[in-house]
Amino acid sequence: MLVNSGSVAEFYIEPMLTCIGDVDVMYHYSNEIAVPVRHPPPSRLPADYKDRVKVYEIVDSHQPGFVYLTLTYILRRNTHDSTYVVAEYVSSPNTALSHEHYVPDDRSKKHGPAYINSTGPQQFCNRPTSRAQSDSVPCIHCFEWPSQASDWQKRYRNSGWPDSATVEYVVKQGCDVVGVAHYQCRQDEWMSKHQWRLSFSRAEVILLNSWMPEQQIIYHMLRVFVKSERLTGRSDNSSGADTLSNYHIKTLMLWACEMKPRHWWNDGSSLITKCLQMLQCLEEWLTKNQGHHYFIDSLQFFGCFDQVTVDKVSAVVSLKTEDSLAQWFVDNYMRKCAELCPEHISLISSDVNDEIPDNAVNLMLRWRDHISGRTLINQGMSYF
Repeated sequence: MLVNSGSVAEFYIEPMLTCIGDVDVMYHYSNEIAVPVRHPPPSRLPADYKDRVKVYEIVDSHQPGFVYLTLTYILRRNTHDSTYVVAEYVSSPNTALSHEHYVPDDRSKKHGPAYINSTGPQQFCNRPTSRAQSDSVPCIHCFEWPSQASDWQKRYRNSGWPDSATVEYVVKQGCDVVGVAHYQCRQDEWMSKHQWRLSFSRAEVILLNSWMPEQQIIYHMLRVFVKSERLTGRSDNSSGADTLSNYHIKTLMLWACEMKPRHWWNDGSSLITKCLQMLQCLEEWLTKNQGHHYFIDSLQFFGCFDQVTVDKVSAVVSLKTEDSLAQWFVDNYMRKCAELCPEHISLISSDVNDEIPDNAVNLMLRWRDHISGRTLINQGMSYF
């Protein structure tokens, strides 16, 4: 069963420049689930699950956020009422699950828990872009909210976000476990294969789609900036320590949305001002080893960065002012938007050295709305 995750599922705004470099798809099999350790056997499962289902208990490891999966029993579905009962208990001592069993293809390149495949050209604003990557992430679903994140649902929130209904909905979705070991455990032959990570991708999609448009726009702007400045990327260091990724930007924004009052996001100050404040907060998290996992209080992952990443982010952010950041977005965002537009709009923008005139911006926005509407009409017509 497939679950959309990552940027494609998180954004409901439609910016002219995409920050989506790949498509993340999580998938799990319908003949296995995970449950918290010593949790009662479930008697009901969704209709698309198989008649026989393996049940793995989630056992905490010594690293917060990372667990082991132990095959404990097998469920069987009754034909007369579709309930599940325990058909067999597993007593073998060697029941820890290895994620090597979930390798989709020997030729697939692995990055963390994801297996990377190349797909065809993306379509954006009715124009093809470069070839995209498709990251497939095998996982095992747990219908229960994990105990390591139990404090998240009870946390006091000054801003009122997320509200109680959203928190309740998030908790009902449970979590997933994905096959990747903690970076300090990847040199151990056994732990590198048997350690799994708790994944909250389903929760993140729900939370990000509950954001105000201003929050989504700032998140988009931050991602474009760190990507264009090459502050994010795959880790090539032998230690396995973290480099900055979109996930860290997302964590920064999740904490900001929870801590800052709602009126802060639309108080009349510019989005550039807010972006700069977010970047400065990111720099402080990195240089002072601050910043916690959003869902698991005991996991402080901002102390896991290699020094090269810390120095690089600090050097870039410390030089930015509101004026220079605004100019950066004119040069690296607005002008690229103009290049996507018809020639008469592009010429208006390219003739100006320091800024793009208001009439060009208005033309770009009108053209974007026209293209979006035309694309929607074409998609609708294709159904007939």
